Amino acid sequence: MKRAALFFDIDGTLLSEVTHQIPESAVHALEEAKKKGHLIFVNTGRTICSIPEELKRLPVHGFLCGCGIYGEFEEEIFFEKHLDGKSADAIVKKAQECRVDALYEGKDDVYFSSRISRFDSLENTRKYMNNRGLGLERCIEQGGCAYDKLFAYEDEHSNSREFFDFLSDYLEILDRGNHTYECIMKGYSKATIMEVVLKKFGIGREDSYAFGDSSNDLAMFRYAGHGIAMGVHDPVLDPYAEYIAPAVEEEAIWQSMKHYGLIL
Repeated sequence: MKRAALFFDIDGTLLSEVTHQIPESAVHALEEAKKKGHLIFVNTGRTICSIPEELKRLPVHGFLCGCGIYGEFEEEIFFEKHLDGKSADAIVKKAQECRVDALYEGKDDVYFSSRISRFDSLENTRKYMNNRGLGLERCIEQGGCAYDKLFAYEDEHSNSREFFDFLSDYLEILDRGNHTYECIMKGYSKATIMEVVLKKFGIGREDSYAFGDSSNDLAMFRYAGHGIAMGVHDPVLDPYAEYIAPAVEEEAIWQSMKHYGLIL
């Protein structure tokens, strides 16, 4: 079999949202695929600073982060793009005016407002990040916070249309459901960074495999030669999913890689 490039989402794909663990079978599958000479990348919406150390120990060749704006191979950065500071400060100001709360995600840290949010899920994210040493140095109101994407929360008290109309000049807006939105740099996606990788290593698109479960994996599925959806996945992936794996906890990664002959 020719060398292939494998691209894996984290949450709901490698990492179970039921057990909050990576199944041992998934780790073994990555090890086996690596031994066979395939290139293995984590392709995630998370920025590099928010990838836990335990995930960085996975047997992969590199990490592609921030929905296409950062790439590293064997700990060497080969691609990165950043939102300019003036635009970043303007977005924060507009979010405050429109009563939209957000997690602001950068390469080196994440940023929250100094005030407590009315959105419980955002406060839960704050606790999670703080426990990992992130989001503690500066609050977003201080200005000059280097971030490249944001995860926004809105409700009936928000002037959402005005905010998203303003934001669309800078970022692409992905509806993640339940009044939350992942806002990523325009012109970049999980697919654009895949294209960079394939060109860099001389691998054909037909030999690329995307493993995912959520709507922000859609670009990856549209681009990949083979799209593998986890057993529990957003239906938006269905038109582009070539194979539906079992649930993550039921050896989804191992079974799907075995199905394609990527491992024995």
